[in-house]
Amino acid sequence: MTIARKLQDYIDGEGIAYDTVAHHRTATTSQTAQAAHVPGNRLAKSVVVHHEMGYVLAVVPSTHRIELSTLQDVMNRRLGLASEDEVSSLFADCDVGAVPPIGSAYDVPVILDESLGNASDVYFEGGDHKTLVHVSGPSFRSLMKDARVARFSHAA
Repeated sequence: MTIARKLQDYIDGEGIAYDTVAHHRTATTSQTAQAAHVPGNRLAKSVVVHHEMGYVLAVVPSTHRIELSTLQDVMNRRLGLASEDEVSSLFADCDVGAVPPIGSAYDVPVILDESLGNASDVYFEGGDHKTLVHVSGPSFRSLMKDARVARFSHAA
């Protein structure tokens, strides 16, 4: 049970209290929520998208789907999903598919779906497929202080 070094260093540097939740390896965020016994609407899912100027991390609850056309409108850019190779180069200490939503730790801008804005606590991938990081809602919002907030998802 480990969390990615860059992520851990960043959270510790911000003075944020957290704990970890171990779970068996899962393939999807909805399976992760079930395996870890956490509400899916409090599990933050990270999707790396690219545009002509670089990358952005789109963060939504695991129970939601990103509306790419809405996100493109919000950002006023053409977007596409980043490839596994692109994700691996940006998040070198994380497993593909286990990207944490804390883009500041990796110098990747974040756009946060407003549906996560008032959760009392939040869980997110710690960089592997077996560990979730759990923080209070206020701590999550503190970690997301540089994120742009908008609505660009809907319940799946």
